[in-house]
Amino acid sequence: MIWKEILIRYGELSTKGRNKMDFIRRLRENIRHAFADLGQLHIRTERDRMFIAIEDEAQMQMLITGLPKIFGIQSFSPVAACEKDMDSMKKLAITIMETFKDEPHTFKVEVKRTDKTFPLESHAIQREIGGYVLPQFQNLSVKVKQPDIELRVEVRHDATYMMAQVIPGAGGMPVGSNGKSLLMLSGGIDSPVAGYLMMKRGVRLEAIHFFSPPYTSQNSLEKVKVLANELTKFGASIRLHVIPFTEIQVLIKEKVPSNVSMTTTRRMMLKVADQVREEIGALAIVTGESLGQVASQTLESLTAINAVTNTPILRPLISTDKLEIIDIAEKIGTYETSIQPFEDCCTIFTPASPKTKPKLEKVEHYESFSDFDELIERAVKNREVYIFPKKEEQQDKFADLL
Repeated sequence: MIWKEILIRYGELSTKGRNKMDFIRRLRENIRHAFADLGQLHIRTERDRMFIAIEDEAQMQMLITGLPKIFGIQSFSPVAACEKDMDSMKKLAITIMETFKDEPHTFKVEVKRTDKTFPLESHAIQREIGGYVLPQFQNLSVKVKQPDIELRVEVRHDATYMMAQVIPGAGGMPVGSNGKSLLMLSGGIDSPVAGYLMMKRGVRLEAIHFFSPPYTSQNSLEKVKVLANELTKFGASIRLHVIPFTEIQVLIKEKVPSNVSMTTTRRMMLKVADQVREEIGALAIVTGESLGQVASQTLESLTAINAVTNTPILRPLISTDKLEIIDIAEKIGTYETSIQPFEDCCTIFTPASPKTKPKLEKVEHYESFSDFDELIERAVKNREVYIFPKKEEQQDKFADLL
Protein backbone atom coordinates (compact mmCIF):
# COMPACT_ATOMS: atom_id res chain seq x y z
CA MET A 1 0.00 0.00 0.00
CA ILE A 2 1.40 3.39 -1.02
CA TRP A 3 -0.66 5.40 1.50
CA LYS A 4 1.17 6.34 4.67
CA GLU A 5 -1.00 8.91 6.45
CA ILE A 6 -3.78 11.48 6.13
CA LEU A 7 -2.83 15.13 6.45
CA ILE A 8 -5.49 17.33 8.07
CA ARG A 9 -5.56 21.12 7.64
CA TYR A 10 -7.15 23.15 10.43
CA GLY A 11 -8.50 26.15 8.54
CA GLU A 12 -10.09 28.55 11.04
CA LEU A 13 -8.18 27.03 13.96
CA SER A 14 -4.99 28.40 12.42
CA THR A 15 -6.11 31.93 13.33
CA LYS A 16 -6.28 31.20 17.06
CA GLY A 17 -3.70 32.68 19.41
CA ARG A 18 -2.25 31.34 22.64
CA ASN A 19 -5.10 28.88 23.18
CA LYS A 20 -4.72 27.35 19.72
CA MET A 21 -3.41 24.05 21.09
CA ASP A 22 -6.56 23.67 23.22
CA PHE A 23 -8.67 23.72 20.04
CA ILE A 24 -6.29 21.27 18.35
CA ARG A 25 -6.46 18.87 21.30
CA ARG A 26 -10.26 19.04 21.19
CA LEU A 27 -10.23 18.24 17.47
CA ARG A 28 -7.91 15.30 18.05
CA GLU A 29 -10.18 13.88 20.77
CA ASN A 30 -13.27 14.34 18.58
CA ILE A 31 -11.57 12.39 15.78
CA ARG A 32 -10.69 9.59 18.21
CA HIS A 33 -14.30 9.52 19.44
CA ALA A 34 -15.77 9.48 15.93
CA PHE A 35 -13.55 6.56 14.88
CA ALA A 36 -13.53 4.62 18.15
CA ASP A 37 -14.45 1.48 16.20
CA LEU A 38 -11.06 1.63 14.46
CA GLY A 39 -9.18 1.22 17.72
CA GLN A 40 -6.42 3.54 18.91
CA LEU A 41 -5.52 5.89 16.07
CA HIS A 42 -1.95 7.14 15.83
CA ILE A 43 -2.36 10.92 15.54
CA ARG A 44 0.48 13.42 15.38
CA THR A 45 -0.40 17.10 15.86
CA GLU A 46 1.46 20.19 14.76
CA ARG A 47 0.50 23.86 15.01
CA ASP A 48 -0.77 24.07 11.43
CA ARG A 49 -1.66 20.49 10.55
CA MET A 50 -2.38 17.05 11.91
CA PHE A 51 -1.40 13.59 10.65
CA ILE A 52 -3.26 10.30 11.09
CA ALA A 53 -1.17 7.19 10.40
CA ILE A 54 -2.83 4.65 8.06
CA GLU A 55 -2.53 0.94 8.74
CA ASP A 56 -4.45 -0.53 5.79
CA GLU A 57 -6.72 0.32 2.85
CA ALA A 58 -9.95 -0.43 4.74
CA GLN A 59 -9.01 1.96 7.55
CA MET A 60 -8.17 4.68 5.05
CA GLN A 61 -11.54 4.37 3.30
CA MET A 62 -13.40 4.68 6.61
CA LEU A 63 -11.40 7.78 7.51
CA ILE A 64 -11.98 9.40 4.11
CA THR A 65 -15.72 8.72 4.44
CA GLY A 66 -16.01 10.03 8.00
CA LEU A 67 -13.59 12.95 8.25
CA PRO A 68 -15.73 15.37 6.14
CA LYS A 69 -18.31 15.31 8.96
CA ILE A 70 -15.91 16.36 11.72
CA PHE A 71 -16.09 20.07 12.53
CA GLY A 72 -12.76 21.86 12.77
CA ILE A 73 -11.28 20.29 9.63
CA GLN A 74 -10.89 22.63 6.66
CA SER A 75 -9.58 19.95 4.28
CA PHE A 76 -7.50 16.79 4.27
CA SER A 77 -5.36 14.75 1.88
CA PRO A 78 -4.29 11.11 1.67
CA VAL A 79 -0.47 11.06 1.68
CA ALA A 80 1.62 8.41 -0.06
CA ALA A 81 5.26 7.58 0.70
CA CYS A 82 8.26 6.10 -1.10
CA GLU A 83 12.03 5.83 -0.89
CA LYS A 84 14.16 8.96 -1.29
CA ASP A 85 15.43 8.35 -4.81
CA MET A 86 14.20 9.91 -8.05
CA ASP A 87 13.13 6.66 -9.70
CA SER A 88 10.86 5.76 -6.78
CA MET A 89 9.52 9.31 -6.61
CA LYS A 90 8.67 9.34 -10.33
CA LYS A 91 6.88 5.99 -10.10
CA LEU A 92 4.86 7.16 -7.11
CA ALA A 93 3.92 10.39 -8.90
CA ILE A 94 2.57 8.35 -11.83
CA THR A 95 0.56 6.12 -9.48
CA ILE A 96 -1.03 9.11 -7.78
CA MET A 97 -1.82 10.94 -11.02
CA GLU A 98 -3.56 7.84 -12.41
CA THR A 99 -6.49 8.91 -10.22
CA PHE A 100 -7.06 11.95 -12.44
CA LYS A 101 -6.58 10.41 -15.91
CA ASP A 102 -10.24 10.39 -16.99
CA GLU A 103 -10.83 14.15 -17.38
CA PRO A 104 -8.80 17.16 -18.60
CA HIS A 105 -6.91 18.87 -15.77
CA THR A 106 -4.33 21.57 -15.25
CA PHE A 107 -1.57 20.71 -12.80
CA LYS A 108 1.74 21.69 -11.29
CA VAL A 109 4.34 20.10 -9.01
CA GLU A 110 5.17 21.79 -5.72
CA VAL A 111 8.24 20.56 -3.78
CA LYS A 112 9.34 21.08 -0.18
CA ARG A 113 12.77 19.72 0.73
CA THR A 114 12.83 19.32 4.52
CA ASP A 115 15.92 17.06 4.27
CA LYS A 116 18.55 19.49 3.00
CA THR A 117 21.04 16.63 2.49
CA PHE A 118 19.04 15.34 -0.48
CA PRO A 119 21.28 15.93 -3.54
CA LEU A 120 18.72 17.77 -5.71
CA GLU A 121 17.27 21.15 -4.76
CA SER A 122 13.51 21.78 -4.77
CA HIS A 123 13.35 23.34 -8.27
CA ALA A 124 15.37 20.49 -9.75
CA ILE A 125 13.05 17.90 -8.18
CA GLN A 126 10.08 19.85 -9.49
CA ARG A 127 11.45 19.81 -13.06
CA GLU A 128 12.38 16.11 -12.89
CA ILE A 129 8.98 14.92 -11.66
CA GLY A 130 6.90 17.34 -13.75
CA GLY A 131 8.87 16.50 -16.89
CA TYR A 132 8.36 12.80 -16.27
CA VAL A 133 4.62 12.94 -15.48
CA LEU A 134 3.40 15.35 -18.15
CA PRO A 135 4.19 13.25 -21.30
CA GLN A 136 2.43 10.20 -19.84
CA PHE A 137 -0.97 11.86 -19.41
CA GLN A 138 -2.59 13.40 -22.46
CA ASN A 139 -5.29 15.01 -20.31
CA LEU A 140 -2.82 17.13 -18.31
CA SER A 141 -1.55 20.62 -19.04
CA VAL A 142 0.68 22.80 -16.89
CA LYS A 143 -0.74 25.82 -15.05
CA VAL A 144 1.41 27.55 -12.46
CA LYS A 145 -1.29 29.66 -10.76
CA GLN A 146 -4.37 27.95 -9.30
CA PRO A 147 -4.16 24.63 -11.16
CA ASP A 148 -6.85 21.97 -10.80
CA ILE A 149 -4.30 19.57 -9.28
CA GLU A 150 -1.25 20.41 -7.21
CA LEU A 151 1.06 17.42 -6.83
CA ARG A 152 2.81 18.18 -3.56
CA VAL A 153 6.14 16.49 -2.84
CA GLU A 154 7.86 16.68 0.53
CA VAL A 155 11.32 15.17 0.96
CA ARG A 156 11.60 14.45 4.68
CA HIS A 157 14.42 12.76 6.57
CA ASP A 158 12.72 9.34 6.69
CA ALA A 159 11.06 9.18 3.23
CA THR A 160 9.47 11.14 0.40
CA TYR A 161 5.79 12.00 0.85
CA MET A 162 3.33 12.95 -1.92
CA MET A 163 -0.27 14.09 -2.16
CA ALA A 164 -2.55 15.47 -4.86
CA GLN A 165 -6.13 15.05 -3.68
CA VAL A 166 -7.60 17.78 -1.43
CA ILE A 167 -10.90 16.73 0.16
CA PRO A 168 -13.06 19.50 1.70
CA GLY A 169 -13.84 19.21 5.39
CA ALA A 170 -16.80 20.52 7.40
CA GLY A 171 -14.95 23.65 8.53
CA GLY A 172 -16.05 25.42 11.69
CA MET A 173 -14.78 24.72 15.21
CA PRO A 174 -14.31 21.38 17.03
CA VAL A 175 -17.46 20.37 18.91
CA GLY A 176 -16.97 21.10 22.62
CA SER A 177 -14.56 23.99 22.15
CA ASN A 178 -17.30 26.59 22.79
CA GLY A 179 -19.17 25.16 25.76
CA LYS A 180 -22.48 23.29 26.01
CA SER A 181 -26.05 24.31 25.16
CA LEU A 182 -29.49 22.69 25.25
CA LEU A 183 -31.22 22.25 21.87
CA MET A 184 -35.03 22.36 21.75
CA LEU A 185 -35.58 19.50 19.29
CA SER A 186 -39.15 19.45 17.97
CA GLY A 187 -38.95 16.87 15.19
CA GLY A 188 -39.51 19.37 12.38
CA ILE A 189 -37.09 20.55 9.73
CA ASP A 190 -35.66 23.58 11.51
CA SER A 191 -34.41 22.47 14.92
CA PRO A 192 -32.00 19.74 13.70
CA VAL A 193 -30.48 22.29 11.31
CA ALA A 194 -30.12 24.78 14.18
CA GLY A 195 -28.36 22.08 16.19
CA TYR A 196 -26.02 21.30 13.30
CA LEU A 197 -25.05 24.96 12.88
CA MET A 198 -24.31 25.38 16.59
CA MET A 199 -22.20 22.22 16.58
CA LYS A 200 -20.29 23.72 13.66
CA ARG A 201 -19.39 26.65 15.90
CA GLY A 202 -17.96 24.28 18.50
CA VAL A 203 -20.99 23.98 20.81
CA ARG A 204 -21.59 20.61 22.46
CA LEU A 205 -25.32 19.82 22.57
CA GLU A 206 -27.82 18.07 24.73
CA ALA A 207 -31.39 18.05 23.38
CA ILE A 208 -34.84 18.41 24.92
CA HIS A 209 -38.13 17.22 23.40
CA PHE A 210 -41.69 17.79 24.64
CA PHE A 211 -43.89 14.69 24.38
CA SER A 212 -47.67 14.85 24.87
CA PRO A 213 -49.24 11.39 24.74
CA PRO A 214 -51.89 10.40 23.77
CA TYR A 215 -52.11 13.52 21.57
CA THR A 216 -48.70 12.75 20.09
CA SER A 217 -47.78 9.23 19.06
CA GLN A 218 -44.83 7.00 19.83
CA ASN A 219 -43.89 7.39 16.18
CA SER A 220 -43.33 11.11 16.71
CA LEU A 221 -40.97 10.35 19.59
CA GLU A 222 -39.09 7.75 17.57
CA LYS A 223 -38.64 10.33 14.81
CA VAL A 224 -36.98 12.71 17.27
CA LYS A 225 -34.69 9.94 18.50
CA VAL A 226 -33.59 9.31 14.91
CA LEU A 227 -32.88 13.02 14.45
CA ALA A 228 -30.84 13.17 17.66
CA ASN A 229 -28.87 10.16 16.50
CA GLU A 230 -28.28 11.80 13.08
CA LEU A 231 -26.68 14.81 14.76
CA THR A 232 -24.10 12.57 16.45
CA LYS A 233 -22.55 11.94 13.01
CA PHE A 234 -20.75 15.25 13.41
CA GLY A 235 -18.38 14.12 16.12
CA ALA A 236 -20.13 14.09 19.51
CA SER A 237 -22.61 12.07 21.55
CA ILE A 238 -25.96 13.64 22.50
CA ARG A 239 -28.26 13.15 25.48
CA LEU A 240 -31.95 13.58 24.68
CA HIS A 241 -34.28 14.69 27.53
CA VAL A 242 -37.90 13.74 26.82
CA ILE A 243 -40.36 15.85 28.83
CA PRO A 244 -43.90 14.57 29.63
CA PHE A 245 -45.80 17.68 28.58
CA THR A 246 -49.44 16.53 28.44
CA GLU A 247 -50.54 17.96 31.81
CA ILE A 248 -49.13 21.38 31.06
CA GLN A 249 -50.52 21.50 27.55
CA VAL A 250 -54.03 20.45 28.62
CA LEU A 251 -54.04 23.09 31.37
CA ILE A 252 -53.04 25.75 28.85
CA LYS A 253 -55.89 24.68 26.54
CA GLU A 254 -58.39 24.89 29.42
CA LYS A 255 -57.26 28.11 31.10
CA VAL A 256 -55.61 30.36 28.51
CA PRO A 257 -57.50 32.05 25.64
CA SER A 258 -56.84 30.18 22.41
CA ASN A 259 -55.40 33.14 20.53
CA VAL A 260 -52.46 33.42 22.98
CA SER A 261 -52.24 29.73 23.93
CA MET A 262 -49.32 29.17 21.55
CA THR A 263 -47.36 31.97 23.22
CA THR A 264 -48.01 30.47 26.66
CA THR A 265 -47.08 27.00 25.39
CA ARG A 266 -43.72 28.31 24.18
CA ARG A 267 -43.17 30.16 27.44
CA MET A 268 -43.80 27.01 29.48
CA MET A 269 -41.48 25.02 27.22
CA LEU A 270 -38.78 27.61 27.78
CA LYS A 271 -39.29 27.48 31.55
CA VAL A 272 -38.93 23.69 31.49
CA ALA A 273 -35.90 23.88 29.23
CA ASP A 274 -34.28 26.45 31.50
CA GLN A 275 -34.56 24.15 34.51
CA VAL A 276 -33.07 21.24 32.59
CA ARG A 277 -30.33 23.52 31.24
CA GLU A 278 -29.39 24.52 34.79
CA GLU A 279 -29.29 20.91 35.96
CA ILE A 280 -26.97 19.77 33.16
CA GLY A 281 -24.68 22.80 33.33
CA ALA A 282 -25.44 24.15 29.85
CA LEU A 283 -24.82 27.84 29.16
CA ALA A 284 -27.57 28.60 26.64
CA ILE A 285 -30.72 27.29 24.94
CA VAL A 286 -30.79 26.72 21.16
CA THR A 287 -33.97 26.92 19.07
CA GLY A 288 -34.79 26.56 15.38
CA GLU A 289 -36.86 29.74 15.19
CA SER A 290 -36.75 31.90 12.06
CA LEU A 291 -38.10 35.44 12.29
CA GLY A 292 -41.62 35.73 10.90
CA GLN A 293 -41.90 32.13 9.77
CA VAL A 294 -44.97 31.40 11.95
CA ALA A 295 -47.12 33.35 14.42
CA SER A 296 -44.98 32.37 17.41
CA GLN A 297 -41.85 33.64 15.67
CA THR A 298 -42.72 37.29 15.14
CA LEU A 299 -40.55 39.77 17.02
CA GLU A 300 -43.42 40.55 19.40
CA SER A 301 -44.02 36.82 20.08
CA LEU A 302 -40.32 36.13 20.65
CA THR A 303 -40.14 39.06 23.07
CA ALA A 304 -43.08 37.70 25.09
CA ILE A 305 -41.58 34.19 25.09
CA ASN A 306 -38.08 35.38 26.07
CA ALA A 307 -39.46 37.21 29.11
CA VAL A 308 -39.53 34.01 31.22
CA THR A 309 -35.73 33.69 31.36
CA ASN A 310 -32.45 35.59 31.39
CA THR A 311 -30.64 32.65 29.82
CA PRO A 312 -29.14 33.37 26.37
CA ILE A 313 -31.39 32.00 23.60
CA LEU A 314 -29.34 31.14 20.51
CA ARG A 315 -31.28 31.22 17.24
CA PRO A 316 -28.88 30.43 14.39
CA LEU A 317 -31.72 30.38 11.82
CA ILE A 318 -33.26 33.72 12.81
CA SER A 319 -32.59 35.39 9.42
CA THR A 320 -32.68 32.25 7.25
CA ASP A 321 -35.56 31.54 4.89
CA LYS A 322 -37.26 28.15 4.66
CA LEU A 323 -35.69 27.07 1.37
CA GLU A 324 -32.21 27.72 2.74
CA ILE A 325 -33.04 25.67 5.83
CA ILE A 326 -34.35 22.81 3.67
CA ASP A 327 -31.14 22.87 1.61
CA ILE A 328 -29.04 22.40 4.77
CA ALA A 329 -31.39 19.70 6.10
CA GLU A 330 -31.00 17.75 2.85
CA LYS A 331 -27.22 18.16 2.97
CA ILE A 332 -26.88 16.87 6.54
CA GLY A 333 -29.34 14.01 6.05
CA THR A 334 -32.16 15.05 8.42
CA TYR A 335 -34.76 16.26 5.91
CA GLU A 336 -36.39 12.91 5.01
CA THR A 337 -36.85 12.07 8.70
CA SER A 338 -38.15 15.54 9.60
CA ILE A 339 -40.93 15.47 7.00
CA GLN A 340 -42.42 12.20 8.24
CA PRO A 341 -46.08 13.06 9.04
CA PHE A 342 -46.15 12.46 12.80
CA GLU A 343 -47.56 15.35 14.87
CA ASP A 344 -45.48 16.86 17.67
CA CYS A 345 -46.83 18.85 20.59
CA CYS A 346 -46.30 22.14 18.73
CA THR A 347 -48.94 21.20 16.16
CA ILE A 348 -51.69 19.92 18.45
CA PHE A 349 -54.26 22.35 19.91
CA THR A 350 -53.13 24.91 17.34
CA PRO A 351 -55.57 27.88 17.44
CA ALA A 352 -57.28 28.99 14.25
CA SER A 353 -56.15 32.62 14.66
CA PRO A 354 -53.10 32.89 16.93
CA LYS A 355 -51.94 36.33 18.02
CA THR A 356 -48.96 37.49 16.00
CA LYS A 357 -48.37 40.49 18.30
CA PRO A 358 -49.20 39.25 21.80
CA LYS A 359 -48.99 41.75 24.68
CA LEU A 360 -46.74 40.45 27.44
CA GLU A 361 -48.84 41.89 30.26
CA LYS A 362 -51.99 40.16 28.94
CA VAL A 363 -50.23 36.81 28.53
CA GLU A 364 -48.89 37.04 32.09
CA HIS A 365 -52.37 37.98 33.33
CA TYR A 366 -54.00 34.88 31.79
CA GLU A 367 -51.24 32.63 33.12
CA SER A 368 -51.56 34.01 36.66
CA PHE A 369 -54.81 32.09 37.25
CA SER A 370 -53.09 28.69 37.00
CA ASP A 371 -50.25 27.10 38.98
CA PHE A 372 -47.86 26.05 36.24
CA ASP A 373 -44.80 25.90 38.50
CA GLU A 374 -45.80 22.63 40.18
CA LEU A 375 -46.48 20.97 36.81
CA ILE A 376 -43.15 22.22 35.45
CA GLU A 377 -41.27 20.78 38.43
CA ARG A 378 -43.03 17.42 37.96
CA ALA A 379 -42.34 17.36 34.22
CA VAL A 380 -38.63 18.03 34.75
CA LYS A 381 -38.41 15.38 37.47
CA ASN A 382 -40.21 12.72 35.41
CA ARG A 383 -38.29 13.21 32.17
CA GLU A 384 -36.67 10.27 30.39
CA VAL A 385 -33.10 10.52 29.11
CA TYR A 386 -31.70 8.72 26.06
CA ILE A 387 -28.06 8.67 24.96
CA PHE A 388 -26.99 8.69 21.31
CA PRO A 389 -25.40 7.16 19.36
CA LYS A 390 -26.87 3.95 20.69
CA LYS A 391 -24.44 1.17 21.38
CA GLU A 392 -25.43 -2.06 19.74
CA GLU A 393 -26.10 -4.73 22.32
CA GLN A 394 -23.93 -7.80 22.06
CA GLN A 395 -26.11 -10.86 21.66
CA ASP A 396 -25.29 -13.95 23.68
CA LYS A 397 -24.31 -16.59 21.12
CA PHE A 398 -25.34 -19.35 23.53
CA ALA A 399 -28.69 -17.89 24.63
CA ASP A 400 -30.67 -20.43 22.58
CA LEU A 401 -28.91 -23.28 24.33
CA LEU A 402 -30.03 -22.30 27.83
